[in-house]
Amino acid sequence: MPELPEVETTRRGIEPHLLGQRIVGVLVRQPSLRWPVPDDLGQRATGQVIEQVARRAKYLLIQLPTGSVMIHLGMSGSLRIVPGEAPLKIHDHLDILLSSGQVLRYHDPRRFGSVLWVEDPLSHELIASLGPEPLESGFSGQHLYERSRGKKTAVKNFLMDSHIVVGVGNIYANESLFLAGIRPDKAAGKVSLAKYELLAAQVRQVLNRAISAGGTTLRDFLREDGSPGYFKQSLHVYGRGGEPCTNCQRDLKEIRLGQRTTVFCTRCQR
Repeated sequence: MPELPEVETTRRGIEPHLLGQRIVGVLVRQPSLRWPVPDDLGQRATGQVIEQVARRAKYLLIQLPTGSVMIHLGMSGSLRIVPGEAPLKIHDHLDILLSSGQVLRYHDPRRFGSVLWVEDPLSHELIASLGPEPLESGFSGQHLYERSRGKKTAVKNFLMDSHIVVGVGNIYANESLFLAGIRPDKAAGKVSLAKYELLAAQVRQVLNRAISAGGTTLRDFLREDGSPGYFKQSLHVYGRGGEPCTNCQRDLKEIRLGQRTTVFCTRCQR
């Protein structure tokens, strides 16, 4: 599933092609995504000029004067800027036609993504209750510390809760906890303020590194079959269960937390 860095790279990749463009049509070939594509999406969007391409959590927001097209890539979705005459692929479900002659094309083999129309994205039920963005000022060690008091849930699950902070997926949670020296199965309420301050800094570092690895073009995070994947990067723990720790050489331990693979060092993480 595309995570925050992959979605942010998508935003940066498509933004230059969309800003200031007028939408001249919307072509829906398959409306049955995670939620049905609104019947009136084309009517609402056509004729409007794109003012901004934003992101909230893993939702992309194509902002127009009267509302926004809100896109989620789901588990297998991707967006492409292609010429209007570009041949279709089997899972190309929706096109947004631009005044430049180019097309923003939504591709999604598993159809777990969504394309919706929203008048006020920040008050929409899918977004309104989400936690702060990890790369913005509202996210801090103090925030994590305050929200964690009295919680017995594992700190890794706590960190991956989108109501606490958005966009810290499994890979990035594993890596951030390792760099902060925190056991992923430790109770969130038992982690100190100093450790949470270090963890918040590591979350920002890990995510920024992943975004940098993605570059500025969409190809940077697409496999040969066209499905989104994680950026190639040097990982300390994720996917390395049983291998030596990069710090102390002890074999890394692999467990399951919240049905997710979790890898950590029993010596370096306390």
